[in-house]
Amino acid sequence: MFQYLCPASLIFFPICNSSDTLIPIQSLRDGDTLISADQIFVLGFFSPGNSKNRYVGIWYNKIPDLTIVWTANRQNPVRNSSGTLTINGGNLVLVDGGHNINRTLRSTNVSSSTMGNYSSATLTDSGNLVLTDGRGVILWERFDYPTNTFLPGMKLGLSLRTGLSWFLTSWKSVDDPAPGEFTLSLDPLGTPQYFLRMGTNPIWRSAPRNGQGLPTINRASVYSWSYVNNHDEIYVTYNGNNTIITSRFVLDDSGSFGKLMWSNKNRRWDLMWLAAQDRCDQYANCGAYGCCDFNRVAECECLRGVEPKTPSHWNLRDWSGGCVRKRSLDCHGKGDGFLRLGTVKVPDTTNSQVEPGLSLEACKEQCLKNCSCTAYASFNLSGDGGCLMWDGDLADLRVLSDGGHDIYIRVAASELGKRHSCLFSNNIFQSLLFQFYVSSLV
Repeated sequence: MFQYLCPASLIFFPICNSSDTLIPIQSLRDGDTLISADQIFVLGFFSPGNSKNRYVGIWYNKIPDLTIVWTANRQNPVRNSSGTLTINGGNLVLVDGGHNINRTLRSTNVSSSTMGNYSSATLTDSGNLVLTDGRGVILWERFDYPTNTFLPGMKLGLSLRTGLSWFLTSWKSVDDPAPGEFTLSLDPLGTPQYFLRMGTNPIWRSAPRNGQGLPTINRASVYSWSYVNNHDEIYVTYNGNNTIITSRFVLDDSGSFGKLMWSNKNRRWDLMWLAAQDRCDQYANCGAYGCCDFNRVAECECLRGVEPKTPSHWNLRDWSGGCVRKRSLDCHGKGDGFLRLGTVKVPDTTNSQVEPGLSLEACKEQCLKNCSCTAYASFNLSGDGGCLMWDGDLADLRVLSDGGHDIYIRVAASELGKRHSCLFSNNIFQSLLFQFYVSSLV
């Protein structure tokens, strides 16, 4: 993002009016603004909450409540109104002019080209800020450096080519936009999925993509989601199908990640979706091999063939220790079978792999050949079918009231054919179907 540079002496030419572009002979001083072409977004200096510090930020132009979608100098505020944003040497530079020092706080610090002296920065109607050289080549763009807000056209994920990570970080507080303790980012290990973390501890997980977008968010029909996973990058992005609707995804300072929509009628941001809605959304609430159903009085129950690791804790409604197997699996695949669970959020896919083009029956046979394979599911990435297989313990499995996947849990032969209550919903319309079947003897 912006990086520290040594102090510099600069000559500034003030902006004459609120255009959408900053050019080298101009400067954006505290009180000046850039406004995007269709007057959707504003770039300028602001003070958050009760703070007197000044920050360069982007916010909505026509929404009366100051709603910041990006902050440039999160950790380096200007202490008074002496800040100036300018282009110097082809870079976008923020300078603190207090006490006539002209101390450089931040710079895009991109490599200058032969046309670097002709660089310009444009605020777009998508809320992006794009720095281009004299030939129109993009040198830097703020969408590559999100803060706490995810807007249409932005990416969440990872560039495998450059190492650039597109992730959200909460504010420290409503008065301080410095990076807080909560992040939302892609975990590329195994089958890619998104984690909401407090520090390094996961507190919520999105199921892996098996279609478009983030699965738990994808039900919002006003959006068109796209997922890209290739040798260069892995990311999810979305675009609004209704330009009248103004909405955003935000990770706030309390660790809540949700979708907010502006209501012109009520003159406020209405919460439309929240990532963690109940205890079953808390990461691994039931521990290893536990399944979570919030419709149950005791929402956690061990899967078929396993039992509470510490029964005394389980009886006290402390399920974090999870469950352990009653009987060992047959590593030769001659007696094991599978339990089918429907409409569930699949377990954590950190230790998993996808086999494209593999049928469900072939997936079953492949899993049986691997002693560490504990479950499998159909997983269609490219339209030609596919198979997702888990290695080791299964964690963060829950019942979903709608949507979800079918997953096949590996169990010992002695557990097959027995009726089990795990994951049956209290609502008959949300009851889950169970199907047991025994693998063929080798």
